[in-house]
Amino acid sequence: MNISYNWLKQYINIDITPDALSKALTSIGLEVGGVEKVQTIKGGLDGLVIGQVLTCIIHENSDHLHVCTVNVGEDEPLQIVCGAPNVASGQKVVVATVGTKLYSGEDSFSIKRSKIRGVESFGMICAEDEIGVGTSHDGIIILPADVQIGMLAKDYYGIKDDTLLEVDITPNRVDAASHFGVARDVAAFFALKDASVKLIKPSVDAFKVQNTNLSIPVTVENTDACPRYSAVTISGVKVTESPEWLKNYLLVIGLRPINNVVDITNFVLHEMGQPLHAFDADKIKGGEVRVKNLADGTSFTTLDGVERKLNAADLMICNAEEPMCIGGVFGGADSGVTETTQNVFLESAYFNPVTIRKTARRHVLNTDASFRFERGCDPTNTIYVLKRCALLIQEVAGGQISSDILDIYPEEVKPFVVELALEKVNSLIGKEIGKENIETILGALEMEIVSSTEEGYVLHVPAYRVDVQRDVDVIEDILRIYGYNNVEIGDKLKSNLSFSDKPDSYKLQNLIAEQLTAQGFNEVLNNSLTKGAYYNDLTSFPAGKSVKILNSLSSDLSVMRQTLLFGGLENIARNVNRRSTDLKLYEFGNCYYYNVEDRKEGDAMAPYSEDFHLGLWLTGNKRAQSWTAADEKSSVFELKAYIENVFKRLGINLRKLVIGEYSDDILSEALSVYSASGKKLAVYGIVHPKMRKMIDIEVDVFYADLNWTLIISELSDKSVRYTEISKYPEVKRDLALLIDKSVTYAEIEKIAYETERKLLKKVNLFDVYEGKNLEAGKKSYAVSFLLQDDTKTLTDNQIEGIMKKLQINFETKLGAKLR
Repeated sequence: MNISYNWLKQYINIDITPDALSKALTSIGLEVGGVEKVQTIKGGLDGLVIGQVLTCIIHENSDHLHVCTVNVGEDEPLQIVCGAPNVASGQKVVVATVGTKLYSGEDSFSIKRSKIRGVESFGMICAEDEIGVGTSHDGIIILPADVQIGMLAKDYYGIKDDTLLEVDITPNRVDAASHFGVARDVAAFFALKDASVKLIKPSVDAFKVQNTNLSIPVTVENTDACPRYSAVTISGVKVTESPEWLKNYLLVIGLRPINNVVDITNFVLHEMGQPLHAFDADKIKGGEVRVKNLADGTSFTTLDGVERKLNAADLMICNAEEPMCIGGVFGGADSGVTETTQNVFLESAYFNPVTIRKTARRHVLNTDASFRFERGCDPTNTIYVLKRCALLIQEVAGGQISSDILDIYPEEVKPFVVELALEKVNSLIGKEIGKENIETILGALEMEIVSSTEEGYVLHVPAYRVDVQRDVDVIEDILRIYGYNNVEIGDKLKSNLSFSDKPDSYKLQNLIAEQLTAQGFNEVLNNSLTKGAYYNDLTSFPAGKSVKILNSLSSDLSVMRQTLLFGGLENIARNVNRRSTDLKLYEFGNCYYYNVEDRKEGDAMAPYSEDFHLGLWLTGNKRAQSWTAADEKSSVFELKAYIENVFKRLGINLRKLVIGEYSDDILSEALSVYSASGKKLAVYGIVHPKMRKMIDIEVDVFYADLNWTLIISELSDKSVRYTEISKYPEVKRDLALLIDKSVTYAEIEKIAYETERKLLKKVNLFDVYEGKNLEAGKKSYAVSFLLQDDTKTLTDNQIEGIMKKLQINFETKLGAKLR
């Protein structure tokens, strides 16, 4: 936001340099991004003087040029060749002397001594647009006869050097989005340093209703969207070009002057931070104003000439027949003030910030008004600002106040009540700054002390401070005004040094990320916000458990993700569409849930939870075709190997994991991995075709979801242990088992380890056969068993005994037969 140094000084009696002011503003949280010396007109009209045309004759070699002599207050008049049709002797004019630099946008040129069709010219008589004081190029500027010859043009036009401060207003500090708002913070900054510095608020005591000949009734039908609506009428105004002082203020901060009435509303907006709107009262059909919502799809043409389709939630300022303005956002094409306007209906309102923000986003409109309304203007200030604006309009355009002030304010907005404990103030600041200093700062920040005790205060925080509603917010404000640099850093550390024996999740995350990257995976990082439509009709992740985003920017970012799956599928779709089809991706990220059953009175966060997850995706070929080997498709078995490697790297004993079949509506075939304590650590399988279809993926995708939060909890008591390599040989034996097709390898593995807990070191499935020469509904598994005793060599009798027990258990528990 641009702040004019000269303009700012109208509201505070300070005498410091712009650079010193910049440092002060930055120190109190209004960071200044730049300080620039400027003029209201580029170049500041340097080199331009007021002259009088003494003689004016036709150029002998041209039918449209004139040769003039011009007195500019020097010893000798200047000879100037002029092509303007309206030049004549006796006129007072603006002259650019030799060496003067004139500007046209970003371009510039210098006036030189020259010959024009054989006649020497020593300057230029100027038109409005040539020096930047207007837009007309119909002829030269003709000044009043009483203007002093030789006067500098910059003095005549009131051009002053100024300094522009570019203040970076954070979204929560809309109270400082004006010159008066910044001045208020500057006054607070000086409250402890210089008691003579005072905030100067323009008086509106001169406001007076002169007649009630132009009373226009107002009806507010939606008081939720418009909690306060104030208005007054002014009759008999004369709409013309704005006076120089007004144009100069606006030009410095980058605004284009329009006319005196509109310019005053813009001036007050940037002065006080309250947007206003001036309507041509004679264009208000039916002689009444209605603040209401219109039917969805209603057409409305805005001030920029664009026809827009309204949403039923858009708040409109209407007359008896049609809409005139999108409330708080943008005016209409046919209701504003023009050169023919004689009577004005002036609006000063407070609109619901959420309503304005949604409307502005829907119509892609970002105006000075919507910027302030959507962040929260001061609902208690509408009358003052209305009076201020009306008085200024009378000053520059004449007219009479022709109605009583109309103020529709059904429910008064109360100040925020905050209880402030001194002990907490001193604790958070880290220093005792004294009650006197605290009270001085609170007063400077316009926070009323309702009651005071030795322990603290009860405060009324003004409604315009939408960012200060808690005690910690007040403490932050006290500290920024007191000065962060005034809190000394002592030589003692007041802290406890705690120790935790739990594993560092972040270090382990990096460890696994490096492992996966080394195995050919690429890491992805997706937005936690996603489409709510993904969760429609899902039972595994129902839409009702999604954390919904209020005022979401779009339907694509309407909920927080419950699973990492969809982000990875979007990555795959983007890559496959660009012919990158062989993919291995992983992502670490949070997933979020809402469970209405966990709601508790007084605990707004109770139904919300989040978990940290690791997602893995495989698609395409595991190995591309080459002269050494044929291509090989990725599979769920490949994915399983990567998952087991993750568990192994984290020190999780695979033998203690419980593998089982799993089914849901995002994976068509899947397995689950549970810990011995019953925690679901992972799920992996083949992504269901309907999930792929939703994102236009035609190829198979294999997905694993690892609950990192639960996995880390399983590691809390783990430590690395080392064992000596056994000196005694291992023995390998095989069994070919004929089993039902419903039997899984996990069941075989589980029975084997339960049968021999000490000597059985490893079980491995090395062949699967289904087909000819087997009974219907049967399959053949070839399984190897690795046996080893760490204290001695196994005997044949021991080995045979173990294998016999395995065979019996497989037969009795699984109905297996040896082939």
